[in-house]
Order: sequence, then C-alpha cells, then structure tokens
Amino acid sequence: MRKSIQLFTVVFLTFFLYQPSFAQDSEGGVQGWKVAAKKIGEGKFELQFSTTVKKGWLVYAPGQNLLEGNTTELQFTDSSIVLEGGLVATASPKEITSTIFENTKVRVYDNNAAWKAVINIHGTIPAKLQGTMLYTYGNNEGVYPSTIFSFVVALEGGVESTARIKIPSINIRKPVSDCGDEGTAGKSILAIFLLGFAGGLIALITPCVFPMIPVTVTFFTKKSESKKHGIRNAMLYGFFIFLIYVLITIPFHIASSTRSEIFNNISTSVPLNLIFFSVFVIFALSFFGLFEIGLPSGLANKADSKSGIGNVAGIFFMAGTLAIVSFSCTGPILGTLLANVADNGAWPLTAGAAGFGLALGLPFALFAMFPNWLQSLPKSGGWMTEVKVVLGFVELALAVKFLSNADLVKQWGILKREIFIGSWVIIGFCIVIYLSRKLWVKQASPRKRFPFVRVLAILLFLGMTGYIVPGLSNTKMANLKWISGFPPPLCYSIYKDPVNCMTGFKPLTDYETALAKAKAENKPLLIDFTGWACVNCRKMEESVWTDPTVDSLMHKEFVVVSLYVDERRKLPVQEQIVFTTKNGLQKSLVTVGDKWATFQDENFGATSQPQYVILSKDEMALTKPKYYPTTPKKFADWLVCGLETFRKKLAIDNRQ
Repeated sequence: MRKSIQLFTVVFLTFFLYQPSFAQDSEGGVQGWKVAAKKIGEGKFELQFSTTVKKGWLVYAPGQNLLEGNTTELQFTDSSIVLEGGLVATASPKEITSTIFENTKVRVYDNNAAWKAVINIHGTIPAKLQGTMLYTYGNNEGVYPSTIFSFVVALEGGVESTARIKIPSINIRKPVSDCGDEGTAGKSILAIFLLGFAGGLIALITPCVFPMIPVTVTFFTKKSESKKHGIRNAMLYGFFIFLIYVLITIPFHIASSTRSEIFNNISTSVPLNLIFFSVFVIFALSFFGLFEIGLPSGLANKADSKSGIGNVAGIFFMAGTLAIVSFSCTGPILGTLLANVADNGAWPLTAGAAGFGLALGLPFALFAMFPNWLQSLPKSGGWMTEVKVVLGFVELALAVKFLSNADLVKQWGILKREIFIGSWVIIGFCIVIYLSRKLWVKQASPRKRFPFVRVLAILLFLGMTGYIVPGLSNTKMANLKWISGFPPPLCYSIYKDPVNCMTGFKPLTDYETALAKAKAENKPLLIDFTGWACVNCRKMEESVWTDPTVDSLMHKEFVVVSLYVDERRKLPVQEQIVFTTKNGLQKSLVTVGDKWATFQDENFGATSQPQYVILSKDEMALTKPKYYPTTPKKFADWLVCGLETFRKKLAIDNRQ
C-alpha cells in the first residue's frame, strides 16, 4: 500500500536575497537604534547600542537564555572581526516575573535600553564596520526573538575603501561606435513562451490533469442552460487557468523594481539550488510510485467549495482548484521552466508561465466548442503511469543540474564534468530500459504491435544518451557542443589534463588589475560579465571563444577580464562597503559577486549574463555591449569593430 505524504511547498525568496538595506530591518518594540564606536586599543573597539522602548513594549536585556537561545547576538560579515564575550548591559534593566516564560524572572527594559560589546579586528581596520544585531522584544501577549537590526558604524583610524563601483566616464548609451547590441530586453521572449507552451502540453498528459479534461468539459456542456452558455463557461474556465499562471509571476515584477539583481540571486543561490535539488528528487520518487504528493486537503477543499459561488467567481475557483490538485504533476514542470529562465528577468518568467497556462487551459475551451473531439481522446490507463515514470527520471536529471549549480558556485568539486555526464548517462539508459521492458516479457498469446510512440521515445532517449557517452572520456569527442553549457565547464574535470580545456588563455578576474594592464600594454579592455552557474556563459566559452579568429583576437589584441557576479568569496573587510545605487537604495557589498553584479548594473544597465563590453584605457565605452546568443563570426566582427574604434580614438587622442 502506498504511503500518502501531504506536502505543501512554499518557496520564500527572502532567505537567499541577503542584501541588507542598512536601515533598521525591523524596529519592533523600539523607536530606533543608535550605534556608536569608541577606540579602546590597537584594533580594539567598543560598540555602544542604545534605543528608546515604545510604550507597552519590553526589550529583553542581553545575556539571558530564553526560548533555547540568547536574547541578543552580534554577527559580522568577516571572520577577522572577533567578539570578546558578548553584549553587556550598560543601562540597568528591571527584573519582572514573566507569565510567558512560566513565571520565570527575566530582565527587561520598558523605557531606555543600552548595552555594549568589545570587538577585535585583525588586519586592516575598515573605515566603516557592517554588522547585524539580533535582539528580543515582546509584550504581554508574546515574545519576538531574533529581531534583526543591521547597522553601519564609523571606526576611528579606519582605512577608506578605494573600490570603485560607478565610473562616471562610462556612458553605455553613447558609445564611440554603434556596433553591438541594443540590449537584452524582449530577446527570446517568444522562445520562452513556446517553451512554456510545450511544458503545458506535457503537463496535459500527466495523470493529474488528463482525466480532468472530459469530466470538466462534460460538466460545462451538460449543466449549462444552453450549448452556447456551456461553451462560454468552458472558454472562461480555460482563460482563468491561463490567468492564474500569469498572476503567480507578479511578485517577481514587484521584487525586481527594488532589487535589479534579484533574478541572478535566484538562479545562483546555493540554498535555493539545493532546495530545488531536494524537491525534484522527492518529486521523482513520487513519480516512481514510492508515495503520493499532494497539497493539504484543507486547502484543496477550500478552493473546491468556492467553486459553487456565483457564476464567474465560481468558474475562477474551479480553475484554481485544478491548479491546486494538479500541483504534484505540474509543479515540477513549471518549476523547472521558471527556475531556468529566472536570471533573464520578470517578463521572461511571465512569458513562460503564460505559455504554460495557455497550453493547460486551451483544451478545455476547444473540447467544449467541439465536444465530438472527446471521443478521439485516448482512455486513461497504464500509459499515463509510464509517462509519469519517465518524467520522474527527467526530474532526477534536472535535480543533478541544480546540485551542479550549487557545486560550481561553491567550487566543492563533488560534481565534476564527467560525474555529471555519467549520472545523465545512467538516467538515460534507465529510461530506455524502462520503456523497452515489454519487449522482453514472454506472452502466451500473439504479441500486439509495438506502439509507434513508444518506439520513437526509445530511439529518442537512446540517441540522446548515446550522444553524451563520449563525454566520459578525455578525448576531443567529449566536447559535446550540442549541450554545451549544461554540464560543468570542460576544465572542471576529474582528469588531470583534460584535452578540451583551454589552458593557454586565462582571463583576469579583477577590474582594476585588468585596467592597469590595458593601460600598460596600450590595449582595449574586454569585460566578460559571467557566472559560475551561467549556462550561456559556458556555451560562449566552449563554442565561440574556441574559434581560431576569436581566440586570436582575445589573446593578442585585448586585455580580457571575467567578472563573476555569483562569486561567493568574501571581499576583504575594508572593501565591504554600503553603496547607494542609482535608484537610491542602500546595498551591502559583502562578496566579490555583490561587487561585480552592482558594477555591471550601475555602469552597463544589465543584470543578465553573459554581457561583453569593450572599454578604452580612459574608461569610455567603445561599442555597444554584446549579448548571447551570438555566433563566432558575429562575435569576431564585434571585436574587430571595437579594436578599430580603439585605434581611431587613440590616433585622435595622440594628435590632441
């Protein structure tokens, strides 16, 4: 008997978008915190915190262990900052007997609160120190632990950061030459819409959705006052399915208006990729029949009960019910689609979801208009189980990809290229074996003709698997250009000397270092905005950079710098700054990726990768940027245009 598991998955974006604003993230119970720092020794500072408690509220004094945790905690962005002891009260708290903590005596502030902490900083002292204080507050009704207050405080004798983010001389809207691309806005929207539509068609044949088509259409046609009325209701039902899937992308539009790099954070977040890996493994095991996944029955029943109210409203809730009860089948397909286009922005997400919703809702309207078509639908049966199992194997392959993203960002080395490809080879052969198993079953009666669709599917998966098998070897055939970018890079290999790895050309990884080299060698600077988990970046490096003409130009005529926007390595503490963006937001730049993502957005108006920019020695844009997709010839032509523009500008500058 199958074990039924009730799974309700809600993915909150806030946990991986760690970009503190450095205003008070939460001021629960207080009027506002004040922070000061006093130097008390070489590399030693006393941090002083004070606030006024709001009337009717209590702030818990530090040094108390309540709710299995300390009432206060200080956190810093760098290991070079060491806290001596903990927070110590400097203003005397009052002692009360708390009914919330079972009549335990606790120390609290109900007016003015103040405490201090001593820190040691090893190495260079930053001009400004970033940190986070967690504190506890409450009232007679409850207590709120781990409330966040993020702060920035000036340190006496600290070294000001020399990091440059916004460079005034760069005007990407007015480059010296017009060669290049206008921008990425609107590119591939149609392709993503069609991809979403294809995903919706796949979802239609899953066991969660397919049986609903004849049942729902029959309901509309037989329960309506007339055939025309039934068609109208069915079309409205299909439209509402489409609308619901579009509406789920609205939060992404709202979030992107405040944080331009949100989609890059989504696609490269290590915690989120690990969550997707885990969820897709769970979905795959469910598709294999080990257990059933469903949303809590209360939620589904609530939506179902609403379907009886009114006319239009009732149809809307019927559409919502379908979206909920089909979640276990549609969730993995839609989730895979949205996760893989997330770094392109909000509109591609909407386009993908719109295509998915249209494909899912369209049959209900069409079959209501032409009810005779229902007779041509195949009956539900064992074939649906087989579709579900194949999708389970596909989900396992996608789970490996999400784990690989996290591995690349962190450079753990657990999923090298050949291990990744090997896992896909095993999964591919498992699909072929599963689909072919009926060929080996002995039957007493004459065997029926093997279905053409099954044969086609077997040949398709066998061909795809056979194509990637050479990827396990250390030969030229291991390049696998057709799937370039999906496996880890060619140099991220288990082999000591991978033959396909470009060891002779290694771009610099720091802008200022590359700029200094460009000035010294009198060459233009080619900036490559990239990422460890960027699929299209790997495609460019493996399919375009390796072209002899492109390779020669990049080697000999340019100084190339690759800036990784998802690099999670921490910046030196003196370079960790709070930067005011062009939109007036306060951003904390803690990691190398934070720095380059902000650098790209502020100067070049883009948050997707890859993006290529050519600058002169005096940091002027020589051309418009170049984006993906591109061919070796187009990329080489753009490089030549940038080089010629550089030489012309150099000649003019020398005459002046």
